[in-house]
Amino acid sequence: MNGELLVVDDVAGEFAERVIEAYHRRPGEDFSIALSGGETARSCYERLAAVGGEQIDWWQVDVYWGDERCVPAGHEASNERLGREALLERVGAAHAVFPMRCDEGPESYQLRVGELGRFDVVHLGLGADGHTASLFPASPALEADPGLLVCLNEDPTGTNPYRRMTLTFSGIARARLVLFTVTGEAKRDAMQAVYDGADVPAARVTAERTVWLVDRAAAPRP
Repeated sequence: MNGELLVVDDVAGEFAERVIEAYHRRPGEDFSIALSGGETARSCYERLAAVGGEQIDWWQVDVYWGDERCVPAGHEASNERLGREALLERVGAAHAVFPMRCDEGPESYQLRVGELGRFDVVHLGLGADGHTASLFPASPALEADPGLLVCLNEDPTGTNPYRRMTLTFSGIARARLVLFTVTGEAKRDAMQAVYDGADVPAARVTAERTVWLVDRAAAPRP
């Protein structure tokens, strides 16, 4: 598998510690992080807000998203809404916030990511089908041109609803650190596929450094 596998008892706590560490090791004055979605992400952001309030100067943090559903910002399925509720509203502010908006098309986000250059941290989850961000099995985004950093995509099986905007593999590869967080027995088979090097989207992620934070319920068998 690509990256370092860490089986931990407290995924949210480990996530918060790794983000704080990455913040203090950042090469420049600003710090950029791309957020994810889902209940594991929610617990991670709530923990980061709780323990990182005094350890991170949020006025130096630029917040992006790794993917988004094409729904209104206030929709219950919106990753932007989750990020704001679980993190941004709890820490009070950030230097800049760049939500993905499907109605603006991927081109503007492509330009923004291109201008950024490198993400300090990209946070990703793992779907039961092996997808990450909104890179679904057999979906067009898996074969995106290497120069394309952001695109629209959808799950061809319909299992994961809504059209999406997502970072491509090339966009994710701009991360200095990718943090995967994986919890629960329902993710064990997908995690096993990644561990075994199967051809699932999450196994294709590359970055300067990739760390998998996995709880015992989702941990693969050696």
